Amino acid sequence: MKRIGILSSHNGSGFDAIQKACEEKILDAQVVLVVSNNSTAKVLEKAESKNIPNFIINDKKYPNENLDKKITELMQEFKIDYIFLSGYMKKIEENLVKAFEDKIINSHPALLPKFGGKGMYGTNVHKAVIEAGEKESGCTVHFVNENYDEGKFILQAQVEVDKNETVESLEEKIKNLETKTIIEALKIIIN
Repeated sequence: MKRIGILSSHNGSGFDAIQKACEEKILDAQVVLVVSNNSTAKVLEKAESKNIPNFIINDKKYPNENLDKKITELMQEFKIDYIFLSGYMKKIEENLVKAFEDKIINSHPALLPKFGGKGMYGTNVHKAVIEAGEKESGCTVHFVNENYDEGKFILQAQVEVDKNETVESLEEKIKNLETKTIIEALKIIIN
């Protein structure tokens, strides 16, 4: 059984999907660790309610310390096989990327390589897709490397962008698509 660590900054909808898939034995895996850089992240409460060890690692809690090194050591201590970024709003640094090469997975709410890179997250992505007049959008589940949204693709899934699509309606479509695609991508890797 593979051991999954989650890095999340807010609600952790990816954590919800993965945890459910593990509980339902869709994935031969278990979420064993949740780390957030945000002390008020809802994902911490969710992890707590499932008795999953969870930690806050940020500058406030550990001033003048190498947070990347701290996260890397924690992931190694928990013998993590794969790390999933569930809305993690910090760049993954060198220690973690090197220690977990092709083991860190992210889901991006667009069809990369379009609409990726620094600042391209959440509603920013959907707004850019609509403004560009794209006919389709979707999500990309990919491995993480040292550059934003440039890691090797695992799986992509598409949805049509309707003529009267709003940022909100597109975001909702893609959230639903992402939930399924994350699990399908993890099945490819884990099972």
